[in-house]
Amino acid sequence: MSSPWIEGLRSVALEVPDLAQAETFYTQVWQLEVASRDAGALYLRGSGSDAYLLALHSGGPVPRIRDVTLRARSAAALAQVAERVQPAGGRIVSQPAPLQDPAGGTGFTLRDPHGRLFQVVHGDTQRAEGATVRDKPQRLTHVVLNSHAVDETQAFLSEVLGLTLADRTVAIAFMNCNRDHHTLAVGISDNDALNHIAFLMPDCESVMRGGGRLRDAGHPIQWGPGRHGPGNNLFNYFIDPFGVVIEYTAEVEQVDESYKPRGPEDWKWPPGRVDQWGVSPPPGATLKEAQKKVLFVPS
Repeated sequence: MSSPWIEGLRSVALEVPDLAQAETFYTQVWQLEVASRDAGALYLRGSGSDAYLLALHSGGPVPRIRDVTLRARSAAALAQVAERVQPAGGRIVSQPAPLQDPAGGTGFTLRDPHGRLFQVVHGDTQRAEGATVRDKPQRLTHVVLNSHAVDETQAFLSEVLGLTLADRTVAIAFMNCNRDHHTLAVGISDNDALNHIAFLMPDCESVMRGGGRLRDAGHPIQWGPGRHGPGNNLFNYFIDPFGVVIEYTAEVEQVDESYKPRGPEDWKWPPGRVDQWGVSPPPGATLKEAQKKVLFVPS
C-alpha cells in the first residue's frame, strides 16, 4: 500500500498566540528541539531525519493551522500532484517554486474543496539518521483531519495525492501512502478542523514516560494510555497550552500490498470500550471540543 507520488508526512505549520510560551512547552515538555527561528516563526525538529516537524508562527488569540506538509517521491511526482489538483476540485494557492524556509526544497501549496491547506515538497533538507533517543519524538506519523463530508475528502486525497484506504471505521477513514498504516485520517464531524497531530515515540516506555512528564507539567492525559484498533498503535492524547490536540504514539502497524482494508463491521468494540485494552475511559468532552476548534487559515 503506497502512493505513487507521496513519500510521507513531513511537518505541520500552526499559528499560535504566544511563541515564547510555545517554545517553552514544545522544547522543555514535549521534547522537541529548536531547528531554526526567524522573525515571527519557530521551527522545531525531532530526533529523526526531518529538518523540522512543527513550524510555529506568531498569530492571533486562537490557534489556527496553516498547512500539512507532505513530501513527494520525486520532482516528477511533485509536478503530477500539482496537475491533479484543479480537476479534482481543489486549487493551487502557490505555484511550485523554491521554498524559503529552513528545510528548503521546491514545493507548492494547494487548498482542497473544503478549505484544507496542504503543502507538497521535494528536495527538502534531511539529516542523517542518528541513534534513537528515548523519550523524544522521532517524527510525525499521522495527522487526523475533521470532515463534514468524509467520502468527498477521501476521494480528493486519493485522486490528488494517491493515498489509499487502509481501514474505515464508523467514524474515520484511515489513508495510507507508505509502510505506516495511516498518514492522513479523516474523521466524521460537523466542521473541517484539525483533529490532532501524532508524534512517533521510540517505544512504549517513551509514550508512558511522556504521559507522566506532561501530567507533572500540568497537562494531564486526555485519553489513554491505550492501543488503537486500526494502526494497532499505542497512544496518549494531550491538549497543548493553546488548545491543539497532540498525541504521543508508538508501535504503528507497518503494512504492505498484502494488507486487506477492513470496514466498520470489522472494527467493533464491546460496550464502554473504544480501544483494544479498555483500560482508560473513552475521550471526554474537553478533548472532543478541542478536536473541533483549530481551523485552517481562511483564503
